[in-house]
Parts: sequence; structure tokens; C-alpha cells
Amino acid sequence: MTTALPLANDQLPSRFQALDSFLREHQHLWRPRPFTQLQLPWEAEHPTLAAWLRQRSLDEAETAHNHPERLDAPAPFPQLASMAAQLAEVGELSTIALPAASHRLNVDVPGRKWQQIEAFASHLGFTQAPRHWLDWCSGKGHLGRRLLQAEQQQLTCLEYDPALVDAGRQLSQHHGVNAQHLLQDVLAEDADQRLGSAHTAVALHACGDLHVRLMQLASRQGCRQLAIAPCCYNRIQAAQYQPLSAAAITSGLHLSIDDLGLPLSETVTAGARVRRQRDESMARRLGFDLLQRALRGMDEYLPTPSLPVSWLQKPYADYCRELAALKGLSIDHTPDWDAQQAAGWQRLAEVRNLELLRNLFRRPLELWLVLDRALYLQEQGYHVQLGVFCEQPLTPRNLMLLAERQ
Repeated sequence: MTTALPLANDQLPSRFQALDSFLREHQHLWRPRPFTQLQLPWEAEHPTLAAWLRQRSLDEAETAHNHPERLDAPAPFPQLASMAAQLAEVGELSTIALPAASHRLNVDVPGRKWQQIEAFASHLGFTQAPRHWLDWCSGKGHLGRRLLQAEQQQLTCLEYDPALVDAGRQLSQHHGVNAQHLLQDVLAEDADQRLGSAHTAVALHACGDLHVRLMQLASRQGCRQLAIAPCCYNRIQAAQYQPLSAAAITSGLHLSIDDLGLPLSETVTAGARVRRQRDESMARRLGFDLLQRALRGMDEYLPTPSLPVSWLQKPYADYCRELAALKGLSIDHTPDWDAQQAAGWQRLAEVRNLELLRNLFRRPLELWLVLDRALYLQEQGYHVQLGVFCEQPLTPRNLMLLAERQ
């Protein structure tokens, strides 16, 4: 873990303002997406950096993907990397002594998920011992069962999927855990009836609107404690980001769904086969993108639908013809398909390397989003800490909010 400290309650506003200034000043560098634009607006401003990135291989891009800040690239890359790292630095929340899990409690939980649960649980350093855990979007309730330590504690698990509710109830009975597993759509109007002042609500990687909904309802219902590790900031019903805190509302940084996907572009878990399929799919799409621009006589990106993996088995000519037909385009000549496919792979290498500049802003933007949530909770009367709860290889979504009413 980093030697930095977590952000304390009184440090949240100043860090937010510093990140806000940085992201607004450099938005011309991180907003444009190399995947959809043949030439990026910033390339004219920084031609040496652009040329250096464009001549690198796909393997070189892959090597630098998770740590672009280490890249020895031309200016202004190192200066931006240094500033981004400084502004995004946040330390580990303090740990608590966690009693050993009861026998076989982790059965039926994938290894990585269980490690995340253990890490999350070991950082719940509230000033008062929780009395009633509320596991939000609980699935089968693995997190809630791990947290239930003292006999006098209670556990309520809220879940939308009836099959997961039933499975969770059976697991709790099997382990002799006194838990309520309730079927609940947390976005429904009646969800507020499930929360009360006695609850300590926890959410480990509830997506987008789901964890925001918890914050809003918990604040309104007076929940005494909250612990949230946010995830999937782009999984929202609105057309663009809806800021929560006064500081974010007045910021002037307006985020699209595409922008919200930037923090999620870091990958640490994909196996070699999945990465090969991903690369093949993207190279084919980029080759088709060059073709559709020529067919339409328009130099602009054409969104295409998500395709089954089976499409990768098609000969490239058939892939392009069928995708063109889906978009109402006809190919009335015979392109050099080998050259077309090779151009897609070449473009993929350029895209991945150009993205390295954009990727410097992944963590600063994520921290801006989590600080917006932290400041919102402050405004609702909570004392808030923000820090990491595990190392990045276990999950890149390792930021955690601890909020407690004084």
C-alpha cells in the first residue's frame, strides 16, 4: 500500500477543488476518444508526443496500460503524469482486527471476491460498534454474513433477484446466521422503508445509481453509519452525470456517459484468452470503421452494436459485409480484405498508445467522483473518511467511503 494517508473529513473540500481545476484545465486531453477519432485535437498542440505514441507497438501499449505514469514519453506527458499522481494519491484506511471467518463461510464465493470482502470488512473502523448491518444489493449476502460477529448484532440483506434472495437465505440458515434476506428493488419508491437510524449500511461495488441511491436514502432516513466502495460510475439512468454535492454542482465540469467510463478502462483481471478476443474484436471494428468512412464519404465514427464472440470466427470479409448490412450500408466493390484487416490492427496499436495520455486522468477523475459523494455525505451531516481498502491488483475499484453521524 502507499505510504500516503487517507483523506480526513476536513481535507475533502480542498482536494476536490484541486482535482476539479486540474480536470477542467486539461479536459481537451482526456475527453477525446482515440477509438472514435482518427486525429485528436491535442495532436496539433503536442506533435512530438503524438508521433512518439503513434509509432509504438500494441505490446508496448499493453505493457504500459495499467501504469501509464511510468512511461518515459515526451513532454507534456511526464509533467501531467506527475501532477495526476500527486492529486490522486490517497492512503489506506486504518484497519481493524477482524475475527477469523467461521468454518467454510467462503464456500461458493470466488477467490478474488472473498479477498475483496475480507479487505473491505477489515477497514470498517467506526467509532461506535455497529448494531444492525444492512447489506445493500447483497446478492447472496456473503459480505453481510462475514460482518456479523457479535450475537447481539443483526443483519438485513436487500436484493433485487429472487433467486439470489432464496440462495442467500439458504446459506444463512446453513451457517446458522440470523439474517433477514428481503426481496427489494432499491430504486423503487418504497426502498426508504428498509432503512432506519440503527442501520450500518454497506455496499461493496454496487453500481452507479445503486450506491448513489443508498447515500440519498440513508441520509434521509438517518442511518448512523455507511461504508461504500463505489463502482461503475457510468451505470446511470440519466443521459449525463448528475452531481451530488454543492461543489460539484457549481464546478462547470459536465460529464457524459463516455466520460464516466474512463475510470473503468483499467483492467487487471482479464485472462490471456479474453484479452486476445478483446483485441481481435477491437481491431476488426477499427478496420470496419476505416471502411465505413470510405463507404459513406464521411470522416466520422459510426457506432455499431455489440456483437457475439462467434462473429470473430467469421472470415473478415463476411464480418464487414454483415456489419455493413446491419448499418444499412452496401459494399459494392471488393476491398483488399487482408490490407483492410491489417489496417485495423495498426490502428488498434495507435489507439491503445494514444489512450495512454487519456489514462493519466483515470484515477483523478475517479477520485473527483468519489469526493463528490464524500462532500454530499458531509452536507448531510456525516463525518467522512476516504481511502483505499486493498491493493489495486485485487480490484482497481479500491476506493472506500466511511461515513458516520457524530
